[in-house]
Amino acid sequence: MILYIDTTVNKYIKIAFKKDGRIVIIKKIPALYKQAEKLLPWLNKMLINGNLKLNDIKKIIVNNRGGSFTSLRIGIITANALGFALNIPVVSSESELIKANQADFNIIKPIYDREPSITIENF
Repeated sequence: MILYIDTTVNKYIKIAFKKDGRIVIIKKIPALYKQAEKLLPWLNKMLINGNLKLNDIKKIIVNNRGGSFTSLRIGIITANALGFALNIPVVSSESELIKANQADFNIIKPIYDREPSITIENF
């Protein structure tokens, strides 16, 4: 099972599970400035509803480019921590697109497309 995490849009989180080349569960969760509070609880809920276990995950793909500074980091930190804890490979969505093959745990770093703005504007 492959877990896909995307927190690059500060309005929602995308989580998907892929097995044998097809998406078996996908969810877009509204999370306006609440990615940190919602990511792990929703991941757990999706595992339970899909009758899956955390150890079923054999690889994590995380979007590591674009989006807001904080929301981008939340997804990457979560993916890296889960990958480390489960001793499974973590790859960036960009690496996955070019078919990177990783056998061991690897830390994914965020790629920022603009200067960080860590204040809420127009709120």
